[in-house]
Amino acid sequence: MNDVVAPPPTAAAYKSDYKPIWCPGCGDYTVLNAVTRAFAQLALPPHQIAVVSGIGCSSRIPAYTSCYGFHGVHGRSLAAGTGLKVARPDLTVLVAGGDGDGYSIGGNHFLHACRRNVDLTYIVMDNHVYGMTKGQASPTTEPDWDNKLSPGGTGIRAFHPLVIALASGANFVARAFSGDQNGTADIIAKAIRHPGFSFVEILSPCVTFRPEQRDWKNHVHPASVEATDDPARAARRIMTDDGFNIGVLYQGRRTPYPLKMGSGQAAVESLETEFAP
Repeated sequence: MNDVVAPPPTAAAYKSDYKPIWCPGCGDYTVLNAVTRAFAQLALPPHQIAVVSGIGCSSRIPAYTSCYGFHGVHGRSLAAGTGLKVARPDLTVLVAGGDGDGYSIGGNHFLHACRRNVDLTYIVMDNHVYGMTKGQASPTTEPDWDNKLSPGGTGIRAFHPLVIALASGANFVARAFSGDQNGTADIIAKAIRHPGFSFVEILSPCVTFRPEQRDWKNHVHPASVEATDDPARAARRIMTDDGFNIGVLYQGRRTPYPLKMGSGQAAVESLETEFAP
């Protein structure tokens, strides 16, 4: 009898039965589709994937997948994801967040996750605004963005996540655009394949509080140069970047944080003994 070869998984195999509740037109819908397409590209069994998030619109992602998921507290998704990957090296760990969750309260964790270079992937859906809490300026908001909460703008220089990621030691740095679903899926798949800490900034318009971002589709363009493994060259490219270059910008060769496989199991009695007074 011939062995029956199972068909490759489709993106639908990685989606849960929960219906996303983002605002109509939100870029996070296509990011979710890109994530599940990337998993399908890699043919990863759902039970071997863990999706970790913090707080915010983008952090609903774990509930909408059929993989293991963990919805953590504000700004701590990378701490949870790093701990999980170190404890369970056999899992593919994807951490998802937004510009507020990742760069404001989670900014310190972002720096050190890049520095540690644990083999996981971090995607940040960046819309330059706090969408869940009704439109405040975020770390990546333009300093002159005029709104009811910051009349005339904040006057504060915007955070530059790609520069920070590269300087802090991320092993893979890329930018994608949610309007390019297939391209975003390809970049996420490359990020997961690449060893070490991979960071992908995804421009994901918030059409509710930043309706002018609908025009981003007319500004994004493929990066004019190929990815480099030279951090100095990558730094020059990123520092002169217009914010809309799409593609892989840096693929480093740093050795990832060493992970050791273990049984991951312990008898209840041994745990009780360890914590006994």
